[in-house]
Amino acid sequence: MGTSFSLSHWRDVLLTALAPIIWGSTYIVTTQLLPPDRPFTAALIRVLPAGVLLLLFTRRIPAHREIGRLLILSALNIGVFQALLFVAAYRLPGGLAAVLGAIQPLLVMVLLWAVDRHSPNKITLWAALAGVFGMAILLLSPQTIFEPIGIAAALLGAGCMATGVWLTRRWQINMPVMALTGWQLVLGGMMLAPAAWLLDAPLPALTASQYAAYTYLSLAGAFVAYGLWFRGITRLPGVAVASLGLLSPLTAVLLGWVMLSQTLSSTALFGFIIVLISVLVVQRTSVRANENHQLFI
Repeated sequence: MGTSFSLSHWRDVLLTALAPIIWGSTYIVTTQLLPPDRPFTAALIRVLPAGVLLLLFTRRIPAHREIGRLLILSALNIGVFQALLFVAAYRLPGGLAAVLGAIQPLLVMVLLWAVDRHSPNKITLWAALAGVFGMAILLLSPQTIFEPIGIAAALLGAGCMATGVWLTRRWQINMPVMALTGWQLVLGGMMLAPAAWLLDAPLPALTASQYAAYTYLSLAGAFVAYGLWFRGITRLPGVAVASLGLLSPLTAVLLGWVMLSQTLSSTALFGFIIVLISVLVVQRTSVRANENHQLFI
């Protein structure tokens, strides 16, 4: 039974990991292909069409008693988070913008310890700290550009996503994953619409590559990625899910190195390896903890 459980767990890890990997491409797509200085429009186009498609497919109405919680999750996971994500993406280099994922595991652990009174595993705690340290080595180079609004957006985005992961697991809304994803995308998109209308300039005539970029962000970055992410939240420990968020900045750095010829020094490569090991250690610790839990139930 243990082997079967481990295989199932690692399958869930790999599928969930696809979400932050896809999100890591947001930065290069935003800076290289999208019309400039329209963060709220980009966030809106990313989430709302995908949410409508999911609702048309699932046709599930939330229970009245769960609407309040669904609105809060939609704001944290989609509306506010996506707005902050694109503000950071437009204002910071891709790798630095992705720093919003670096402190998520620690924030989730703080919530689990302070509110749920769960003592975090020491190995997991040290692995999460190592991940943040590795991210600092990877991103804080002499060439790094620090833009205050972008940094603030990245840090607030980290807080939103960590709180969203924690509350999604805590509340356990009684809906299928795809329906839950669809409602959050639609409600989050409705929250973004006023900001896009009031704060962003109208879209210019779009080129074929810009249409393709918006389509990719919506179908891959929202429809597929959020479905996998919320599925993972329901199946994996909260800290394990949050640690996978570190794959987003790793992906952003790799894409910048491969596609934009950005420099990846030996020091940055060392930080890259530390972050990757941190993610693997947290996942392995989660497997062992769950296997031990299975033996006692």
